[in-house]
Order: sequence, then C-alpha cells, then structure tokens
Amino acid sequence: MALPHIPVLRAGKEYESLDRKELAGFADGQSLVSISQANAGIVRRDMRRSPGFEALRALTCERLLEICEEAGGHFMESSLPLNATGDSQSPDEYVAALSATSGMPHTMCRRNMSKINTVFTGMRGILRGLMRGMDPGVIDRGVGEHDGVPVSYAPTSKALGVVLPSNSPGVNSIWMPAIPLKVPVVLKPGREEPWTPMRIMRAFLAAGAPPEAFSFYPTDHEGAAAILDACGRSQLFGDAAVTAAWKGDSRVELHGPGYSKVLLGADQIGRWREHLDVLVSSVVDNGGRSCINASSIFVPSHGAEIAEALAERVAGVEPVPADDPDARLSAFANVKFADYIDGAIESGLAAGGARDLTAAHRSGPRRVELDGAVYLRPTVVHCDSPEHPLAKTEYLFPFTSVVEVPEDRMLDEIGHSLVVTAITKDQGFQDRIVASPDIDRLNLGPVPTTHVDWDQPHEGNLFETLYQRRAIRRADW
Repeated sequence: MALPHIPVLRAGKEYESLDRKELAGFADGQSLVSISQANAGIVRRDMRRSPGFEALRALTCERLLEICEEAGGHFMESSLPLNATGDSQSPDEYVAALSATSGMPHTMCRRNMSKINTVFTGMRGILRGLMRGMDPGVIDRGVGEHDGVPVSYAPTSKALGVVLPSNSPGVNSIWMPAIPLKVPVVLKPGREEPWTPMRIMRAFLAAGAPPEAFSFYPTDHEGAAAILDACGRSQLFGDAAVTAAWKGDSRVELHGPGYSKVLLGADQIGRWREHLDVLVSSVVDNGGRSCINASSIFVPSHGAEIAEALAERVAGVEPVPADDPDARLSAFANVKFADYIDGAIESGLAAGGARDLTAAHRSGPRRVELDGAVYLRPTVVHCDSPEHPLAKTEYLFPFTSVVEVPEDRMLDEIGHSLVVTAITKDQGFQDRIVASPDIDRLNLGPVPTTHVDWDQPHEGNLFETLYQRRAIRRADW
C-alpha cells in the first residue's frame, strides 16, 4: 500500500518531487508518510515572483479575519487534505502522527491544537495588540489616522520566510498573523514535524484564503538558507549554533534558546512555599520543551530548601504511554540528543558546585526507556554559584537550576532572558527589573513563565517586522 504523500507547495501549486523522504515513527520505525523535497534552486527560482502578495492585497483585512475565524473550526474538527490526490488527515490522525514523529504525548498535542485554535479565533484581538490598538484598515488603505495623528505603513517584504523546528507545534502560532497582515508565508517545516504547518495551511485554504499565499518547502540546510536569503523578512527557529550564523542579519528574527527565568524577591522569599505551584508550572508545562520554560530560578536565600521542595514535586512526573491522558513528558525522537543532554548534565555535576536534588526522589536513572521511546526525567539542580555551567543553561525537557544570588546582583547575573517572572512587590526592585534591557517579556507577580498572551508576543512583534511606518503628507489641491 502506497504511503500518503505530502507535496511541496509552490505559491499554492502542488509539486511532486522525484526526491522524496519517508518520515517514520521514532519508536517503531514504521513509515507514516512520503514527503517531496525541494532543493535550493527551486526555492530561489520561486522567490523571484510574489503572486501571493497580490492575492492577499486584493482582500480586505476584515475578510481575512473572517477567514481566520472559520479556519479555526476546520483546524480543530475537519479532515483536511495532505494533497490534491486524495490523501487526507482527520484531527485524531493528526494527533497520532504528530505524537509518533515528535515524541509529544497525545494530550500535549491536543493542548497545542487548542493554543493554535485560540490564535485562529482570537486573531482580531491579536492584531489589535500587535498594532497597538490601531485600526487594521490602515493595512488596506496604506494610510489612516491613529489617535488623531496621520499614519502610513508600508510593507517591508512581499513574503515572510519561516524556518520551523520540530520540538513544539505551538511555535507555528507566531507566523499565523502574517496572513491577515497580508503577507504570504514561505515555510520550511521541521524534519520530524511537517504535520502542523501543513494542517494550518490547509485550514486557511478550506476557509477561503488564496492558495498563492502559501509556500511549503521541505528542504535541507541549503534550502533553508535560500529562504532566509530570498525573503525580505524571516523567522528562524533553532538552537544557539543554528541562530548564531544569522545574528547580524536584521532581516531575520531569531527564535533560539530562551533562557527564561523566575526571580524571587527578598520581600517574598519567606513565602516561597506559596509560589511553589508557579515554579512547578514554569518548569514542567509543555514537557519543558519550550523556550518559555524556566531554565533557572534565582533566589536571594533558601536556595537548597526551594530546590529540594521543587525536586520532590517534579520528580513525580514520570514517563507514561503516549496515549495516556495524564502524560506530561515528551519522548526524544532523536535518542542521541537525549544521551548528549544526560551526559552534559552528569559532566556538570561531576565538576562540583552543583547537586541533582531530584535523584533522591526518583526510582532509577534520569534516562529511561518506555515502549521503545527514550525519556529524560525532570531534573532540578541546586548550584552554588551563577557561574556554574548548569546555572544558566537550557535543555529540551523539564530542567531547571536554583541559584542563590543577592537581590541587588540578580539583574547583573541573569543575562538575556526571553521571559522573566519576577515575584516581588518591592517597587524599587520592580522598577529596576522593568528598566532591564535583558528581558524580552516580563511577568510581574506569580505568573508562570509559560503563560502566553497572544496579543503581547513574548518574542518580536510581527506587525513591526512586516510593516514600517513612513512619513506622509497630502497636499491640498
């Protein structure tokens, strides 16, 4: 029996390549789908024209918002095509396939589905946040008025290139507002995760979005570089090594490690037990796979006590079968990656100055196997110093370090942080935190680092990426 096939989409037109790769479930090795591959030459050739830009410009922003709302229903409930020749995928089949290739349990896949649906159905509010309350009609007309001041915005690019990861389907939410912002997308899916970007595109199309607005290129590193080179604005997801090569390119919005943190102020340290639930959520939510999970917790005192209590709580999160409704851990599709992380942690512990406090609360090693899959159990490390190699690192599972640092030194020590939850009512400390240039998103008070407000993006503002304000004056004549 022939495998289902995922084609290349070239401005909405399906392309079946002779070069195909099969994607298999990591646990049983069973092939699930055949995926056409696009080489860098095809990408460069296609990027010379932009039919999707004109197709989106022909629709009003209001119509595109209506399409978003309808697309959310299709994404959650419809069987959507993988191609035009008959292969389709129901919501349950999508969840099963995503879990089989990414390692994410079914319950977590469904939770990410709900997040993406929230973006579809809440797009009006998201655009209002991205555009600071401005009427989206400004995009239709190019000119308008905001708070009594004439404004004009011009697009910075005729396409948004997106090089996606495989670790979390929720990251696709970041590019979705490009469609109602009238900029077509050029997507390179993660190697193990073509399912979510394809399903989002098919939902848009089922709701009436113009096909020309969507390009989908499963490709190699050279093809990914071609997308980043050819598109006027792009988003790149990857680890520090991947994003470092594009750090100096202002056209590319980098989404690398988050190094997100929780800071507990001196005024709240005596009440740390009241905030333990926030710490647990910040570390464990989404299986610890997100850049917004807390990789470090900075406290002025009681570090060993806090680490011990947190370790006892998270050590109870154990691997279970992928279809268990209580599953909270993801398996590693790449076993070598799990082995590397486990070895790096052990090397850091062996260097001294840090202790794994979860080891005493779990029955067995950190690395375990279940049903042919490899998992890393949650790990809480207490570090003696913020200079320790494990004090400010990030791994793709529930891992965090607890570090004692005097409050007046915390902001000097945290380094760049995608999200910071600052649990303090001290106005002076809050003022210093608000003024810190090292924090991208700030939660003031006991809010998990993993909490997301879609109208306040935690990394970049897509409207400001895709549009630039220009001076305008109309002559009276």
